[in-house]
Amino acid sequence: MLLWGCLSFLLFGMTVALPAQDLTKLTVAYSSRSIAPIDYFIGEQYGLFKAEGLEVRLVQIRANVAVMATLASEVDVLASITTAISAAQRGAPIKVLAVTLHRPLFWLVTRPEFKNIADLKGKVLGVVSLGGAQHTALRYMLRKGGLNPDADVTTIVAGDVPTQLQSLASNAIQAAALSPPIVIVARDRFKMNVLASVLQEYPTIQNGVATTERMLKAQPKAIKALLKARSRASRQFQENPQVPIDVIAKVLQVDKDTARETYLLSKPGFTQNGIVSEKDAREYLKGDAERQKLKEPLPVSRLFDFTLQEEINTELGIR
Repeated sequence: MLLWGCLSFLLFGMTVALPAQDLTKLTVAYSSRSIAPIDYFIGEQYGLFKAEGLEVRLVQIRANVAVMATLASEVDVLASITTAISAAQRGAPIKVLAVTLHRPLFWLVTRPEFKNIADLKGKVLGVVSLGGAQHTALRYMLRKGGLNPDADVTTIVAGDVPTQLQSLASNAIQAAALSPPIVIVARDRFKMNVLASVLQEYPTIQNGVATTERMLKAQPKAIKALLKARSRASRQFQENPQVPIDVIAKVLQVDKDTARETYLLSKPGFTQNGIVSEKDAREYLKGDAERQKLKEPLPVSRLFDFTLQEEINTELGIR
């Protein structure tokens, strides 16, 4: 233990973890087994949360259910924040404190017999949740390929990304918008076709740190500690590729070559400082309000509060 504590300090510049009885417990929800919550996976695997005095329990919950659980105080923090933002625009008392993923990491994957997007007319497509980031990406790629996502295909909730791959293999669905590493597994192991990507098509706000206003007031120190640990994990993701590659391989159960390609494909989608510009946030809220048919979007300041993240960035020298 002493050796590990010394190594942790040398590698990550952190203090030795506190005894378990002294740790503050937080439950963090994420929606899909993919690279999207990689900062939380790194924080868990390398003891970064414990080094900040936290016992963080990562739980996988479908995004809309996770939002309800957070509002009911059964979940403390949301790592998948797209659905949380939509709920906030409808009145839920949720604040976004950091944004980690600002480009959509989705590729349109089809069964081998479908060679182009037009072939998907009349077929069944799968998503994690209706109205979420994956569904938005899927609809975008279908429209760009000449299909009406409301009239030309049937979209169903088909579980998380690995489960969708199983459904593709069994022909329960014929296409899905998959994220790394599963898109790579689908291409290489199952010989599926990859027809499109949205990585460079539009900005998004998909993952990060969101919580209720009540939680932020009740446990500000714990929330700041979580943000700090996540920021340390993000720095490792950006500056030390072997760390995320090893974590991807272990947590998502893929080989090192797949993990490496996952990292290289996905890295451009992540923020370095946990913050997006006011312009990007405003445009995202406008688009989300239009998708939900709301009269107008919330002001950026009502939903986003990067004050704690900015403090941490100053403390850690992150720009």
